[in-house]
Amino acid sequence: MAKTPAPAKDPFRCTECGWTANKWVGRCGECQAWGSVEEIAAPKKLSLVAGHVTAAAQPIGEVNLENAKARSSGVSELDRVLGGGLVPGAAILLAGEPGVGKSTLLLNVAAESARQKITSLYISGEESASQVRLRAERLNAIDPNLWLASENELGAVIAHIDAVQPQLLIIDSIQTIASAAVDGAPGGVTQVREIAAALIRIAKERSITLVLVGHVTKDGSIAGPRLLEHIVDVVLNFEGERHSRLRLIRAIKNRFGASDEVGCFDMTESGITSLPDPTGLFTTRHTEPVPGTCVTVTLEGRRPLLAEIQSLVGVATSDGRDYGNSRRVTSGLDNPRTAMTLAVLELRAGVRISGRDVYVATVGGMKINEPAADLAVALSVGSAAKGLALPGDLVAIGEVGLAGEIRKVTGAQQRIQEAARLGFKRAMVPTGSDLKIPGIEIMEVARLEQAIARVKIN
Repeated sequence: MAKTPAPAKDPFRCTECGWTANKWVGRCGECQAWGSVEEIAAPKKLSLVAGHVTAAAQPIGEVNLENAKARSSGVSELDRVLGGGLVPGAAILLAGEPGVGKSTLLLNVAAESARQKITSLYISGEESASQVRLRAERLNAIDPNLWLASENELGAVIAHIDAVQPQLLIIDSIQTIASAAVDGAPGGVTQVREIAAALIRIAKERSITLVLVGHVTKDGSIAGPRLLEHIVDVVLNFEGERHSRLRLIRAIKNRFGASDEVGCFDMTESGITSLPDPTGLFTTRHTEPVPGTCVTVTLEGRRPLLAEIQSLVGVATSDGRDYGNSRRVTSGLDNPRTAMTLAVLELRAGVRISGRDVYVATVGGMKINEPAADLAVALSVGSAAKGLALPGDLVAIGEVGLAGEIRKVTGAQQRIQEAARLGFKRAMVPTGSDLKIPGIEIMEVARLEQAIARVKIN
C-alpha cells in the first residue's frame, strides 16, 4: 500500500516577507502585517515545452523607440520627477497621506493632459462622478478629452477602457477596485495584487499610461502587498503638512529617470500649481537685518532649496545659572541634532545659552533633516543670543562636529550657485570646499568659533 505524502511542514506563508507558519494566523509573526498570511498552493510541475511568444526577439539596437517616448503631462513639476513626462505603457503608483491632495493633483494632471489632445480617463472608486465634477469645476479641469467614471468592479473598469480607448488612465484608488473572480475582501492583499497586475497588463498591451493611487498605512508605508511596488515602473510619494501650502512629490522608484528628484507644488483654495522656484515659501524678505535669522541651502533630492532658520533666545536668569528648567523647542528641524548643535555652540564657541529658553524654527513649514543646516542653526541661535543681526546677503552651509569643527557637505557647488542666482553675495562654507563662483564671496571657516568671529556676533 502506497504511503500518503506528508503535508508541507509550514503550509502558510506571508506574502509580504516570506515568513511561514504551520497554521493560519491573521498577523504575520515576522513583519507584523495584517491579512498577509496565505496558504501555499501545491507546487505544479513546470512544463518544458516551448510556448507562444508575443513578439520575436530582436537586437536591442533595432527596437523601436517611438512608442516609448515620454510626452508632457502639462504639469511641469510632475514631468521633472518622472524624467520628462508620461511614458506610454508605464505604470505609476502615487501614494500619500489622506487629505494631502492626491486626487486634486491627478485631476489637474488629467485635465492638462486632455488639453494637449491626450485622451484621459479618470475612474474614481471613492467618489461619485458628480462629486468629482464639482471639484473639477473649482479647479477649472473641464475638457472634452477628459472622461470620467465612478466604478468599483474590475470588469466595469475594463469596459470603460474598451469604450473610451484612453491614452492616460487614472485609478483613484487601487484599494477600492475589486473583482468577484478573486478571493478576499476589496482592498485586501490578494485583491490589490491581482487587480493591479490585471490593469498593468492591459496598460502594457495597449500602451496606456496607468496611474494608480495607493493608500498608506498609519506607519507611512503603502498599503497592500509589497509586490505592488515591484511590479509598477514608478513609485511616487506625495507629502505635505496639512497646515502648509507646500506639497512635495518624491520619486522612490523610477525606471525612466532619476529616483532622487523632487517636485514642488503650491496648494491653494483654487487648486494645485507647480512651483518651479519655491524659495519664496521658505524665506522672509526683511526690510533690514533681524537678529536670530540665517539662510541656508538644503538639497531635496538633487534640487537646491533656500531655507530660512529663525531663532529666539530667552532672557538669562538673574544669577546666570541654569536651574534645569530652560526649554529647547524646535519646529521643522531634527530635535536631537539641534540640541547637540546648541551644546557645541556654548562649549566650543563660548555663546552662553544655559538657563535661557531657545526656540528654533524653519520658515514656511519646511522640514530639514540634513546636517548641512548645522552651521546656519548655530549662527542663528548665536545671533539671537547676542541680539546682533547677521548680514542679510549671507548663506551658511556646513556640518558642525562635536569638537567644534565645520565639516564639508555634499553638493556645495550646486547649493552656492543657487544662492548666487537668488542674489546672495556671501557664503560661509567649510574649509577645503574649493568653490569659485562669480558674484558671491566665499568665506571658508574651519571651526565654529571662527565662524562666529567672522560674522561679528561673538
